[in-house]
Amino acid sequence: MKHPIELKINGDTYSLAVDPWRTLNEVLREDLHLTGTKLGCGSGDCGACTVLVDGRSVSSCLTLALEVQGKDIQTVEGLAPSGDTLHPIQEAFVEKGAIQCGFCTSGMEMSAAYLLSQNSSPTEQEIREGLSGHLCRCTGYIQIVDAVSEAARKMKQL
Repeated sequence: MKHPIELKINGDTYSLAVDPWRTLNEVLREDLHLTGTKLGCGSGDCGACTVLVDGRSVSSCLTLALEVQGKDIQTVEGLAPSGDTLHPIQEAFVEKGAIQCGFCTSGMEMSAAYLLSQNSSPTEQEIREGLSGHLCRCTGYIQIVDAVSEAARKMKQL
């Protein structure tokens, strides 16, 4: 039996009915067509599906949609909502070559957003720890760590 829910995503409210077993990832991608959030492993191990819920980093593949009703959800689409300019995190990922195949990128960027909201001047080790739940098969992580460091610098200038 489907349950009516309201989800607040990137500042917009969506009303829909979902089966109780559907994950936030499924609802984001399949029902709301917010496909920036990826589905990698489906078991919370790769980080590709990371979103922010009430400002905290969560795996959307492990989170039931019913669990986040009434909470503030931010996806990668919400980092630069106008679409006219990139968020400093996104700019830094492009500039530092931290995007190759792009599959892990949205999850990495959302974890970077969480990290930088908690620590505006992270050390390299803190960045590596903040991204430790993410798997990337392309970059070797050096460019990603450099991008987060550059994003921190850019965000301080705003």
